[in-house]
Parts: sequence; structure tokens; C-alpha cells
Amino acid sequence: MFKTISNNTTAEIIEKKSKFIANIFYVESVEEAENKIKEVKKKYFDARHNCYAYSIFSENGIINRCSDDGEPSGTAGAPMLNIINSKELTNILVIVTRYFGGILLGTGGLVRAYTSSMQEALKKIVEVKKEQGLEVRIISTYQDLEKIKYYLNQKDIKIANIEYLENVEIYIDISKNEYNNILKNINDLNFKINDINIIKEKYIIQNI
Repeated sequence: MFKTISNNTTAEIIEKKSKFIANIFYVESVEEAENKIKEVKKKYFDARHNCYAYSIFSENGIINRCSDDGEPSGTAGAPMLNIINSKELTNILVIVTRYFGGILLGTGGLVRAYTSSMQEALKKIVEVKKEQGLEVRIISTYQDLEKIKYYLNQKDIKIANIEYLENVEIYIDISKNEYNNILKNINDLNFKINDINIIKEKYIIQNI
């Protein structure tokens, strides 16, 4: 299980005539993060700096990278990465673009400006937890559909899709523990399940 974000955000601040534009993105791989950095640099091609920090959850552990993009060492990328790590967020990319306003800020001023713009963008994000779970199909009767929906809602199990065929087929995103609980208690439920099977393993989202 890891903590991440479910939405992209942006924020802007002005510090001594320099404009700092913070963009936060949800990303799933280093490649996606690097491509997004290229896109932002192309968008803000006339900016002085595009500093970034990202943290990616991978099978080999967490990958952290950052860049000051020409600012004095340690004044942009590393402080932003520290915030990411302190919030224990992964699969997140932060890029702060600076349009220089002609007034030098000093190292302390740069750290404050880059982190402040990032913090403004962070106020708009939605934090979620992701864990390795399952996509499962439940086949039942139309008569029991509302009972099943009520049960899933009570258990905070997400319904991904419902197909109305000869029988009703309900596709759900569920943790492995909750899936095993259904199998264990299947005869004690107040509705009938004609069939239940795993479609695939997938990451599932839980709100924090």
C-alpha cells in the first residue's frame, strides 16, 4: 500500500516580481514523469527555470529524483522533494516554473518561494491510498441487485461497472481481504451470488 494523489493541480505566487508557477501531476512511472517534465518545459519555454521533484513507487522500491535546473544547488528540487517525502507521497511529480523578475532572492528566499508555491498547489490535491487488489465479477439476479449494492456501499467497496444481461453482472474493485471475506461468508449473506470470480489483479484506490 502507498499514499498518492488522485488529481493534478496548479498554483501561482509572485515573490519580488518573480513569478513561480507550481504544477503537480499524478504519474505512474519514471518515463511518464520525464515526459511530463519535457512537456512543461516546452509549454514554459521562455521561463528562466523549470525545477522539479518526483517520487515513484516501483517494484524495486521508491525512486526519488529532483533538479534545480540552474538555480543554486539545493534551493529548489531538494526542498520540494523533502516535502513530498515528509507527506509520504509517491507517484507524484512537482514542477515549479520561475519567470525571473529582476530581483535576486538569495538562497533562503529561493527555498521559501519554491516551497511556498508548491504548498499552495498541494492545498488543492486529494490524497488517496492505493493497494494491490482485485477486479472481481459478481453474477446475481436482478432481484438481489439493490441488496448487493447496499452491501458493497456499507463495506466501502467500489462498483466499477454493472452489466444488465440475462443476469446482472457487477464488476467491483476490492481488496484481497474483503474478497476472501465474501467467499468465507457467502452462505450467510442476505443475497444470492450465482458466481464470483477474479478478472485481474489491479491497484485499487481508497480515500484517506
